[in-house]
Amino acid sequence: MYKKVLVADDLGSISLGIKTVARSLGLRNLYEVNYCDDAYLQIKKGILDGDPFDLLITDLSFKEDYRTQKYPSGEDLIKILRKENINLKIIVYSIEDRVQKVRTLINEYKINGYVCKGRKGLEDLSKALKITFENKLYLSEPVTPAISKKTILNIDNFDIYLLQNLSEGKSQEDISAYLKSKKMSPNSLSTIEKRLNRLKIQFNANNVIHLVAITKDMGLI
Repeated sequence: MYKKVLVADDLGSISLGIKTVARSLGLRNLYEVNYCDDAYLQIKKGILDGDPFDLLITDLSFKEDYRTQKYPSGEDLIKILRKENINLKIIVYSIEDRVQKVRTLINEYKINGYVCKGRKGLEDLSKALKITFENKLYLSEPVTPAISKKTILNIDNFDIYLLQNLSEGKSQEDISAYLKSKKMSPNSLSTIEKRLNRLKIQFNANNVIHLVAITKDMGLI
């Protein structure tokens, strides 16, 4: 079983539940932090001391407060750890259950497990600790479509951005104007229209409202 585990979560009650599960499996060398910046520093210190962590359990969302953070989210933390090729396993423990988000974390950042917070969250976490230690991927049931071949879609982060903004009530014109104001590309209205037409065909949607509803039901946004 894992020898040294770091838990990153900004809620003490959640961290306590995680540590209780870990200890029930015989894990004793547990550390807790409330900020991703502190998690990064702890992981780097462990490497320098010759006593590295072999597992990180982290949330994705961390509430902002008086401290300015270089890595404000769990995803930011995961990105820098993988960019620096730091060798430790990562289990995400989050309320976020969007399939596309999970798919990105698996494919791009090679996380080892994804556990959804909820009624079965700690039970699933116990399973995840055992399975990931055996070098297998673990996913909670709600996000298992992230690795299903049936759900491999021709959809990227820009598509998700468009759909998310449309679901929040923004118009295509609003989205185009905002992207232009931030000098982000692509940003033209024609490009946005073409993307949405492609997505409507792909998801067999009658219109943009129907498209947003379908992608919400699939957990993409």
